Amino acid sequence: MRHQILLDVDTGRDDALAIMFAVQHPDIDVRAITCIAGNTNLENVVGNTLKILDLVDAPPIPVALGARRPLIEPPRDASWIHGKYGLGDVDLPVSDRSVKPIHAVDLMRQCLLDADEPLTIFALGPMTNLALLLRMYPEVSDQIKRIIFMGGSATIGNATPVAEFNFWHDPEAADIVLTSGIPLTMYGWDVLWGMRTSAEQIAELCASSNPIRQTAGRLLDFKVKDPSNGSVVVYDAIGDAGALCVMVAPEAFTIERWPVQVVLSPGAARGQTLVDRRDMSGEDAVHDPSGPIPVIDVVSAARASEVLTNFFDILGGSEARRFDVAAV
Repeated sequence: MRHQILLDVDTGRDDALAIMFAVQHPDIDVRAITCIAGNTNLENVVGNTLKILDLVDAPPIPVALGARRPLIEPPRDASWIHGKYGLGDVDLPVSDRSVKPIHAVDLMRQCLLDADEPLTIFALGPMTNLALLLRMYPEVSDQIKRIIFMGGSATIGNATPVAEFNFWHDPEAADIVLTSGIPLTMYGWDVLWGMRTSAEQIAELCASSNPIRQTAGRLLDFKVKDPSNGSVVVYDAIGDAGALCVMVAPEAFTIERWPVQVVLSPGAARGQTLVDRRDMSGEDAVHDPSGPIPVIDVVSAARASEVLTNFFDILGGSEARRFDVAAV
């Protein structure tokens, strides 16, 4: 049976890869795509999403605009990572596809209530749209099979030393989702950054005559400057696309159940994911009991070569299988 999913995206380079993978995968049925400002502004996100759907010759999947900013914080994009318009230096033709004339939250509600069975939601950007959905329409919770989100980190951050970008962008939204009681799977930055492609793989993709593989290669080959020292880094991880691999190839991942919360207080730790990996509680449970903390599924490790092979097999078919991922 095909996995029926909703995609909530802030389409920069790695969301684009995730959309390519989801639409092309024979076991995934994308019921709708909702857009959220994050990696780039909402107009860019929508335009990029439609362009990628054209690239992969997708069926007429409903697309809708969502939140332009976080619940509390001002909008803060990641254009230094994803380029001015979100797709690095990739310039695809403007799409003739149209968007639904309703808000993303209403499209999600409609899809969930109309579905014959609960749907899996992939939250690949800040979770503002999902937080609004759960606050405005709590009755849809039973129609959500699971939320698999790219967000948080059990170790270091990327937006700050301790906070991953999606949680840092809208920590209040992340908290609403974490405490929703819906089954959750966290695919965090600490695992994501291990899903990196080699220079040889990227060169083969860029040299391909297949426009999908060529575009994927260019998205992976985008060079960014470290804003603190100016050093150049190739941002070559498949990023958000790895979260989809958790669903279709769970055997390639280690998943553990841990208590998870997000820091909401102002200061240097705001947006940090607190993943409690202790064998037993400590003084905090005795002297500062704050009630139960949600226990969720957390991806703690992955066999990178297996994940990348699965990913490139979908994007590249038989040609992708020539890639040597054994050293990854």
